[in-house]
Amino acid sequence: MKQIENTLSSLEVAEMVGKAHNMVLRDIRRIIEQLAESKNALSEYFVESKYEDTTGRNLPCYLLTKKGCELFSTRMTGAKGTQFAVAYIERFNQMELHIKQEAQLPTDPMEILKLTFQAQENTVKEVEKVKDRVTDLEENTPLSPGDYGFLSRRINQRVNEISRSYGGVTREQRSKLYIDINQGVKAVTGTQTRTQLRAKHYDIALAFINDWEPSTATKMQIRQTSLEFGAE
Repeated sequence: MKQIENTLSSLEVAEMVGKAHNMVLRDIRRIIEQLAESKNALSEYFVESKYEDTTGRNLPCYLLTKKGCELFSTRMTGAKGTQFAVAYIERFNQMELHIKQEAQLPTDPMEILKLTFQAQENTVKEVEKVKDRVTDLEENTPLSPGDYGFLSRRINQRVNEISRSYGGVTREQRSKLYIDINQGVKAVTGTQTRTQLRAKHYDIALAFINDWEPSTATKMQIRQTSLEFGAE
């Protein structure tokens, strides 16, 4: 099977995932940088190429092998990730079947029908495997540094907002507020530490932080320390 025939162009991928081609090129180049760091064989995933646009210009693109599409799909989660996986699996199965038929096309109608059913069965199995992989990625993809940093900043902002509502707090009182909000984040996400947060936790953690109010116990502790401080 010729590798060059068994590829999808980055233009086709962009259309499949509903993204601008330059954004797909950006994502592929980031993956290539990581592949270079791990010393993987780049040609097994992506092949540099060119295409001619409507104005006659030769512009860069990439040809993605099946392994390249699988790797690219790991950057996508949810419905879009599954839809892209299904689309590229079907395309590659069609290409593989076409190449096999060109190499040795059976003349017996029953053999042709059997070959068609086998291709469909293989497609279903591959789709199920990809769905399982996408689900696993959604469950276990670590929170990105950018999202982790944003949640941390939002926690600081929310603690400051609450602190101002008290007319200012001491360092000890602020510490109690931080303990309270971090315990809440861990409770709603089911994690033991903030570093265990995953991408699937981002939305619920952010919603909690935005709506967070100190617990009754924490409020009472702050009031008590304020009274003690005032009595000194």
